[in-house]
Amino acid sequence: MPADPGQRRASRHAPAPAASAPIAPRKMPITADRITDAALQVIAAEGYDALTIRRVAAVLDTGPSSLYAHIVNKDDLDDLLIGRLCAEIELPEPDPAAWRQQILDVYAQIRDQYLRYPGVSRAALAMVPTHLETLRVSEGILAILLAGGIEPQTAAWAIDALSLYVSAYALERSLVQQRQHHRDDAWVLGRDELVSRFSALPADRFPNTRRHAAELTAGTGHDRFDFTVNLIIDNLAR
Repeated sequence: MPADPGQRRASRHAPAPAASAPIAPRKMPITADRITDAALQVIAAEGYDALTIRRVAAVLDTGPSSLYAHIVNKDDLDDLLIGRLCAEIELPEPDPAAWRQQILDVYAQIRDQYLRYPGVSRAALAMVPTHLETLRVSEGILAILLAGGIEPQTAAWAIDALSLYVSAYALERSLVQQRQHHRDDAWVLGRDELVSRFSALPADRFPNTRRHAAELTAGTGHDRFDFTVNLIIDNLAR
């Protein structure tokens, strides 16, 4: 600032110096984490069916070839997605006295992670996990089952069965929610209408369906999920 008051006053009325050309911000580097973030963004907004390498590249404002420097293919991206979701799972210290509830709680966490991103559980189907976070969760579940006195081979196959059920359950819930958003899919029926339809079936051909229509359509929230997981767990110790 000029020392002389007159000069300071004059400087306030002087034309501003010409602005230099703005420097274009550097693009953030592509990483596996950013690719996973973008993929989850696509799934959250459009569902898993919309997920492609090209679509993820568009979110990152780059070309597909930039992604292939960090991922092998779509299957590799699936592994990253499930690994990211598994990173959010909290595993308890195995407790022989509470192992049943611990298994239910862990799989309920996995279910809820899958339901956050419509259809993402498809990425877990027919996939051999290699991501360390996915393996961490599998290790934790195995430790809980072994602490409960389950034989290693039984525990290994139980993990496979439970994981398959949770993936299928979450996928079905996502599909139903997706269809309920489309007006053309009026065939997605509520419980009251289902009971009414079952009760109106010909008695000579569907006697049990008519008689037990209420039971066949019962269950709110995740009642059926808890029932099935507990059904598997209760049979492990036999």
